[in-house]
Amino acid sequence: MAGFFSDLIQYRGLFQMIVVLGIGGSFPYGFHISVINYPSLHIRNFINGTWIERHGFPLSQETTLLLWSFIVSVYGIGGLLGSVCCGYLTTKYRKKKCQMFTNLIMLAAAVSMGFSKMARSFEMILFGRLLYGIGIGFSFNIHPQYVGEISPKKLRGFTSATVAVFLTLGKVSGQIIGLGEMLGGESVWPLLLAFSGVTAVIQLLALPCFPDSPSYLLIQKGNKEAFMKAIQQLWGEGDHQAEIEDLKKEKESMAGTKSLRVLEILKTRSLRWQLYVVIVLMTTLQLCGINAIYFYSFEVFRTAQFEEDLIPYVSLGVGMCEFLSSILCSSLIERFGRRLLLWGGYAAMAVVLALLTLTLSLQHRFFWMHYFSVILVFLFVLCYGIGPSGATVTVMVEIFSQTFRPSAFVIVGFFNWAGLFLLGMIFPFIVEYLGPFCFLVFMGILAVSAIFIYLFLPETKGKSIMDITVEFNKLNYGKQAFSTENHVPKETVLCTRL
Repeated sequence: MAGFFSDLIQYRGLFQMIVVLGIGGSFPYGFHISVINYPSLHIRNFINGTWIERHGFPLSQETTLLLWSFIVSVYGIGGLLGSVCCGYLTTKYRKKKCQMFTNLIMLAAAVSMGFSKMARSFEMILFGRLLYGIGIGFSFNIHPQYVGEISPKKLRGFTSATVAVFLTLGKVSGQIIGLGEMLGGESVWPLLLAFSGVTAVIQLLALPCFPDSPSYLLIQKGNKEAFMKAIQQLWGEGDHQAEIEDLKKEKESMAGTKSLRVLEILKTRSLRWQLYVVIVLMTTLQLCGINAIYFYSFEVFRTAQFEEDLIPYVSLGVGMCEFLSSILCSSLIERFGRRLLLWGGYAAMAVVLALLTLTLSLQHRFFWMHYFSVILVFLFVLCYGIGPSGATVTVMVEIFSQTFRPSAFVIVGFFNWAGLFLLGMIFPFIVEYLGPFCFLVFMGILAVSAIFIYLFLPETKGKSIMDITVEFNKLNYGKQAFSTENHVPKETVLCTRL
C-alpha cells in the first residue's frame, strides 16, 4: 500500500493524464453502448410524431422500428469509418492533435442530438449518432495507444487496463443517467443524448496541458529536449534511466524504418503472429457472450420474480459489477501478467456459460434454479472484467512498436467495429432460433481462444518491445529466428492508408 501511494505521488502527472484521456477516450464508447436503450420508446414516438406533422399520416410500426434500428446501427458504421481513417491521421498529425479534433466532432454530434427535438427533426438524431460513431472510432483507437505510450514498463499493464475501467464507467454512467428519474424522461431525453458534449469540453480544455507521448517525441520526432521534459512531467523525479535506454534502443532499431501501410503490415512476416493474436483477442472480445448476458439478464431477473420496476436497478448492479471487476483487473494485471488473465478468464467464462445454459434450461422444472442463474450472470461479468476486459487492450499496445502501432490499430479497429455491427445484425436471430442455447456458441469461441492464447501468446509483463519482438520472432520465423533488427522492414512508406 505504501508503494502505491509513493507511485501516486511520484507519477501524479501520469495519473492526471490517464484521467483526462479516459474521460474523452473509452468513456464515451461505453456510455453510448448502454445509454441508447433508455430513450428508445421516446425516440420512436418522436419519429412517428414528426412524420405525422410533415405528412399527415403515421408511419407503420415496421418502418418506425426500421428507422430506430438504423439509428442504433449507424453508430457502428461511423465507428468503422473513424477507426479506419485514424491510423493515417495520427501518423501525420500526432495523437494529441487528432484527439483534440475528435472532441470537436463529439461537440457537433452533441449539438445535433440536443436540438433535434426542438427542430422537429429525427434526421438530426441519425446524423448525430453517425458523428458520435466517427468521433468514438477515433478516440477508442487513440486512447489505448496514447495511454500505453506515456507509461513506464512497471505501470504499463495498470495504465492500459484503465481503458477498460473508463469504458465500464461509461456503461454504468449511461445506465444511471438514463434512468427515468435522471435524463431518461420524455421531456429531457435530448439532453441525455447530448451528454457526451460535456466530456468533450472537459478534455478539450485539459489535454493541451499535457505533452505528447515520450516515445513519439523521441522515436518519430527525434526531439530529445521535449522527450526529457515529457518524462519529467509525467513520471516525476527519479531514476528513469533504464526506461530511457529501452526507448533509445527502440529508436536505434527503427532507424531508417518508416511506418507501414495497413496492407503492408498484413504481408509482413515479422508481424504475422502479432496480427494473429490481436485478431483473436478482438474477435473474442466481441463474441465472448457479454452482450448476450446483458440481453438475457432482464429475462433472468424477471424469472427470478424481481419486480419490474426494480429490474433496471438490478441490471445497474450488473454494470457496477463489471466496473469494479475492471478496477480489480488493473491492480492484478502487474501481479499475474496478461497471459494468465486472458486464457484463465476465457476458460472461467466458458465454464460459467455452460452452467448458465444448464440452469436456464432447467429453471421451469426446479423453482430454485433461477436463483443460480442470477448468481451466474454476476459471476460471468466478474470473470469478464477481471480477465479479458482489461488485459486485451494491454496486450494489443505492448506487442507492436511505436512505428507500426497506428496501422496495427487500424486493423484492430476494423475487427472491433465490424464485429460490433455484425453482432448487432445477427444476434437477434441467434437468440430467436437457439434461445438460451445461444450461449453454447459463445462457449465454443471462448474455449478455442483460451487454448490459442495459452499456446501462442508470450507473456509481455515487464518486457520491452525489443524483448517481446524477439519472443514473437520465434513464432514468425521458427528455428530460423534472428535478432529483431534483422526482421524490421526498412524501406516502407510513411503512410497508414490501405
